[in-house]
Amino acid sequence: MAIDLSDYEAGKKYDGDYSDDLEALQERLARALVAFIVHKKSALIVFEGWDASGKGGAIQRLTAKWDPRAFQVWPIRAPTEEEKARHFLWRFWTKLPAAGEIALFDRSWYGRVLVERVEGFCSEADWMRAYHEINDFEEQLTEAGALIVKFWLAVTPAEQLRRFKQRQEIAYKRFKITDEDWRNRKKWPAYERAVEDMLSRTSSDLAPWHVVASNDKLFSRIEVLERLVERLEKA
Repeated sequence: MAIDLSDYEAGKKYDGDYSDDLEALQERLARALVAFIVHKKSALIVFEGWDASGKGGAIQRLTAKWDPRAFQVWPIRAPTEEEKARHFLWRFWTKLPAAGEIALFDRSWYGRVLVERVEGFCSEADWMRAYHEINDFEEQLTEAGALIVKFWLAVTPAEQLRRFKQRQEIAYKRFKITDEDWRNRKKWPAYERAVEDMLSRTSSDLAPWHVVASNDKLFSRIEVLERLVERLEKA
């Protein structure tokens, strides 16, 4: 199924009582985590999205009332030489949650079909094969009882540019912006094609993608927490 990112990137504003709604959702999430601990369930929560789309902020809000002993956040960076010498999924197998735990991935195994594809860090045969490998990987996890929740945070190029400039201007945010971010931005069309391919080829009944309009940070955070708590409670 073809997915047009422009349908999600702009136009949605949050018009509720953000503080009250956020607190209510965090309370539900706290109870859901306790249920996962008691019933020894496991979950993987995957965050992908454009640079500066709000992945870190969403993770911060959803874990605010969670017991830190029951979850782990994994910020995924470029693979090490040891990791490059193995199958690309190896480094993620080592980070899977145990029964009664939840793992959150700030970027993930989808780097193979995004940055590695666009930047030429792997061959076309490698990233084409990866769609099937990723689907098999996620199917194995869900058949073993794990819940997988995947988010793509979508912003427009104009909103990303505004946030990049803000990061440059505010001293305590300056560490978040790098030359690589500016370089990647110049390849937006190539990344957009890769994202649309990823969403259409790896969204399944077992592990669907949730595409979240994220130009408005408040809307994005509430949307993420609502979708997540629904999936956790159902599980």
